[in-house]
Amino acid sequence: MSDYDVIIIGGGPGGYLAAERLGHAGMRVLLAEADTVGGTCLNVGCIPTKSLLHSAKTYRHALDGAMFGVNVTGVQADWSAMQAWKAKTVGTLVGGVQANLRRLGVTIVHEHARVVGAGRVEVAGSVHKADHVIVATGSEPVMPPIPGADGRVVDSTGLLAVEVIPERLVVIGGGVIGVEFASLFAALGSQVDVVELLPEILPFMDTDIASRVRAGIEGVTFHLGCRVESLDGEPGSTTVRFTDADGSEQALTADTVLMAVGRRPRIADSGAAEAGLDLVRGAIRVDDTMRTNLPGVWAVGDVTGRSLLAHAAYRMAEIATANILSLGRVPPGERLREDTIPWAVYAIPESAGVGLSESQAEARGLDVTSAVVPLYLSGRFVAENGVGAPGAVKLVAETGSRVVRGIHMLGTYAPEMIWGAVSVLENELTIDDLRQIVFPHPTVSEGIREASWAIFS
Repeated sequence: MSDYDVIIIGGGPGGYLAAERLGHAGMRVLLAEADTVGGTCLNVGCIPTKSLLHSAKTYRHALDGAMFGVNVTGVQADWSAMQAWKAKTVGTLVGGVQANLRRLGVTIVHEHARVVGAGRVEVAGSVHKADHVIVATGSEPVMPPIPGADGRVVDSTGLLAVEVIPERLVVIGGGVIGVEFASLFAALGSQVDVVELLPEILPFMDTDIASRVRAGIEGVTFHLGCRVESLDGEPGSTTVRFTDADGSEQALTADTVLMAVGRRPRIADSGAAEAGLDLVRGAIRVDDTMRTNLPGVWAVGDVTGRSLLAHAAYRMAEIATANILSLGRVPPGERLREDTIPWAVYAIPESAGVGLSESQAEARGLDVTSAVVPLYLSGRFVAENGVGAPGAVKLVAETGSRVVRGIHMLGTYAPEMIWGAVSVLENELTIDDLRQIVFPHPTVSEGIREASWAIFS
């Protein structure tokens, strides 16, 4: 008999959600997490950054209160108090996850674990057997070999822990992590520059929305199409040297430099290669049911390389556990549909989207039509932000069938509304279907309705 029904390696979003679902079903589950349950997202990623961004937004709202008839004097950004709020938030949520896992009968061990074969996992030197193994080891920051970077840059974890707000911050990389941190510290008064290799920030985003995001972030200077060549100087006064889009040599000096060029699956020391798991571009290859090539071994989350988002890890965990629980009873049916995984960027302003961008749709050979409408058509948006605030909704739909293929949003509450857009794509609604949906008034979500009437008009 196996020691456990399922052993899960990694306690991030994918790992702990799988443990919760399986524990709820009465299975014997071992969750091995060498560090703190919650993984990168809960401890040094999604949650702490959103806590600090909320503090920054509150600070900016106080400074801008006169626009809404609220006059506040003596407003200060207290970084140590913000850090305390962040720590309290993280501690509360980590404690809640651990308590829920124990309530569901999940055994948690804070030890390093590695898969050693089908149904076998080594935990702190001892090999345990299980009917199923789920690998959920997450991802880690990419540190490119730029001359002089060692000792002169911090990653996202390091920047979360700085003791003072940087006066001058240079961010290398214009992806989600880089843009969110740039927005955060600019809102708190830092002089911020972002150096990005590509011609636009947030390359996964529809270019119309990405350019509007960039224009809407106040206090940040973006250097696009630029290649970082080297770093020099002393900690606290580091010079970032780069070649700009015209081939000219440029330099920026800052007291803090963030390296934010992306993340990669965490494979080292997982045992994946040695156990015989198929690897593709440094990630564990899985099918749409989260199965690997080894019987009874599954992988979820960032380690698959399919989508490096916490909510994608949640969905992968749900798919894997649903299929594990259905074995021997009904044919497994839950599968990953990557085109309906939403994204969200919690900068100031926020943005979110789901489905295909216009260029992605065209690259697939689809004949599409698009429409962009400003959010000042929403009464609530104007009441809370003013006419000039950045905000827009873009719809992408197939020209012939009128099926909606993408919904992209910039502005207040975009991440909170995007689930509705996901439902539109999951159910393959047409523009005509979308026009029949009743949106409550006044809400910012009415921007989606306005866009549905602007397209094919």
